[in-house]
Amino acid sequence: MRALHISPLYAQPVDGLPTQAATTGFYWVSCTRSELETQLPAIQTMLTRLGGSALVDLHVSDLLNPAIPSNYDYTSVYDVLVFRRLANAHLPPLNGNHTPASPAVTAGTGSAASSAPPPSHNPAHSGQRETPVLQRVETQPVGFALYDQILLSVHPDGCFVLDSFWQRLISGPAKTDSRQVSTKMPVEPADLMLRMVNGMVDGYLDLRRTLTRQIDHWQMALLKPNKRFSNWASVLDVRLALHQLDEICEDQRAAVQDWTEALEGWPPEHTPARQHERELLRVRSRDVLEHIERVTHHIHRMEQSAETAVQMHFSAQSNRANDIMRTLTTVTAIFLPLNLIAGIFGMNFEFIPFVHKKDGFIWALVAMVIITVVLVAYFWRRRYLESEEKE
Repeated sequence: MRALHISPLYAQPVDGLPTQAATTGFYWVSCTRSELETQLPAIQTMLTRLGGSALVDLHVSDLLNPAIPSNYDYTSVYDVLVFRRLANAHLPPLNGNHTPASPAVTAGTGSAASSAPPPSHNPAHSGQRETPVLQRVETQPVGFALYDQILLSVHPDGCFVLDSFWQRLISGPAKTDSRQVSTKMPVEPADLMLRMVNGMVDGYLDLRRTLTRQIDHWQMALLKPNKRFSNWASVLDVRLALHQLDEICEDQRAAVQDWTEALEGWPPEHTPARQHERELLRVRSRDVLEHIERVTHHIHRMEQSAETAVQMHFSAQSNRANDIMRTLTTVTAIFLPLNLIAGIFGMNFEFIPFVHKKDGFIWALVAMVIITVVLVAYFWRRRYLESEEKE
């Protein structure tokens, strides 16, 4: 368990749990779910003393539940936000500059992360079945209890969100090219919570590039004209994973939307500085919501791309089958008159024209050749013998 006193100019770690309200700034208390469960009485006492109310039992169970979806709830004293984040990703800098991330790819939405190493992308093994990236997207919940002067955050074990923001806050402003980059400290608990949520959402934004490459891989595999595709189980896993990710984003959007609506109902501030800070909270909330909507929109596009690839695959297979059937039908039509001539001259009658003549076979063979040439030319002119794939 960690406690941090955040003021407008610096952030200072606190030994143990804070015992009295901060004169400036606010407190950030962070813990894992196991620590919350074991030290719940001490945490409840601290929240009652500094925040004015302890967590109700329902909210405690929500914060301890590793499978809970993203949601928002509130009381007259505090707000509770649960947000599911990627199991392993890198967050953008605290000042809002966006950097590429390396999101984790492990299956499902449970709390246990897979320890299996990522699959090899060696071209020598390209003929083997490749596990889709979408199968291995895992999310874990991070809970926030928001008071006026204290923020309690509950994380899974080994949470990169906790470690990343803790180091950024206590390290202070960074320096680049002998110039100090302005990294403004959070002014209130809601500001810090939204920054952390925004960082988690940016992990989903960075995941889009990886998911797009995987969808492109399946599109190319489905649309190969001369290769039969049989890995339908993996395609189904991809579609199920996309639906699952869509549900996760929908829960996130609903939770942030509820928070934004609750923020609009807060009492108005009486000073221009506080009004400006409140407006910044609204802007940051709308920015988080817009990022979630971008992720949702991209997931919908990927679902449509996957569905279109499957439909185009079956359409191409149907066209190929029609092409084959047309060619076979044309060949059968060419040989049909030849079989008729052979059948007539094979009848067991004594008097048949050309049967008893020395050149009868030659005349029959010439007639068959002429009929074959005429039919082939006719069908070729009608483009019955051409393959659509070569056009």
